[in-house]
Amino acid sequence: MKTIDEIIRSNKDFFEDAEPSRGHFDRFERKLEARFGRKAVKRSIAPYLLKAAVVTLLVTLSSLWTWDTFINPGRNKMALGDVSPQYREVENYYIHQVNMMESELNTITLVNDPEHNDMLKNEMKSMDSVYVQLQKDLKANPDDERIINAMIEHYQTKVEVMSYILNQLKELRNETQNTMEDEKVSI
Repeated sequence: MKTIDEIIRSNKDFFEDAEPSRGHFDRFERKLEARFGRKAVKRSIAPYLLKAAVVTLLVTLSSLWTWDTFINPGRNKMALGDVSPQYREVENYYIHQVNMMESELNTITLVNDPEHNDMLKNEMKSMDSVYVQLQKDLKANPDDERIINAMIEHYQTKVEVMSYILNQLKELRNETQNTMEDEKVSI
């Protein structure tokens, strides 16, 4: 007697070309129902849609969190201009002064001394971090005059420090130029 494997191998061409007869799948489903006593499980698309909705929700929430935390961190701060129009004018004046001095500092900075340039930049960043903390404090207590005064004093101090640094750099540049002219004359 031939085994089932031998029968399949000997009739290989018949199995590869032939399609099941009409109604084959229906008869097969009825036989499965009769044998196992229940209807064959039909797959629903609902669980896949639910999974897709959950993934979409997670991606959306993580994007919002990323935006809130990294891209738009300024919402935790409050500027002087947000308190009143008068303070906005004061803030604009000092911002203008600081920007002018920064641009002047960038033109005067010592090209030959990157160590001092880095130190100067770090000091300016340090002053700016103090101001950012004051902005956060103002956001928490918008009516606190002490914070408002501290912010104005911070601007005044920053302008004074930058003015002092600019004057020192100008003097140093003038001394260097005078020294170089004296050396040219003596040659």
